[in-house]
Amino acid sequence: METRVARSGDGEPDASIHGTRSATDPRVVLSRERVLTATLDLLTEAGLGGFTIDEVAKRSGVAKTTIYRHWPKRNKLIIDACLRMTDGDAEPPDTGSLTGDVQAILTNLAELLVTARWSSILPSIVDAAERDPEIAEVHRTLQHWHAAPLRAALERAALRKEIRADADLNAIAAALRGPLYFRRWFSRDPIDDSFVNLIVQSVLSGVRRDPPKPSDDGG
Repeated sequence: METRVARSGDGEPDASIHGTRSATDPRVVLSRERVLTATLDLLTEAGLGGFTIDEVAKRSGVAKTTIYRHWPKRNKLIIDACLRMTDGDAEPPDTGSLTGDVQAILTNLAELLVTARWSSILPSIVDAAERDPEIAEVHRTLQHWHAAPLRAALERAALRKEIRADADLNAIAAALRGPLYFRRWFSRDPIDDSFVNLIVQSVLSGVRRDPPKPSDDGG
């Protein structure tokens, strides 16, 4: 006897009738990818304020019933999509010096602030995080990812004794990244090489380890 599989409006097997499907079902994977891609595209263009499930369904070609089956709440879809915004190198650079590491990281960040989709989406995430604890958690996660390369570089520099033992690594990372964010989202001035160089030299000059003092016997 042939078993008939109930299907949703977009042709995907209906889990609510047929039971739970394997997460590796290629049709499920394809539908999820289409929805997440459409979500990021829409967030990039319109931010959270212009985001609707209706528009995601239209762009992805996936029925609203299927979208709500995978993401019962609008925020769940937004969170899943935003947590994919991890542009950039997977491993932080290790040039052998703090200046070289920081220069490479900030140069890459400057490029991403102009080209990466998260730089267009993040302002609306920051705004929503003020009122929505779930979005606030997304924002914290994204900031943790973005700060990780600098944190790794500063920790290596501390081990090499390039910076003072009492240095606040989180504060240094904020001082390095903050001016780039200010230019991208507030002043909108160019984030060019000369600006990056100014930040690197200004911040690092204030945190380097003091040179050893000469001994009293002149030795």
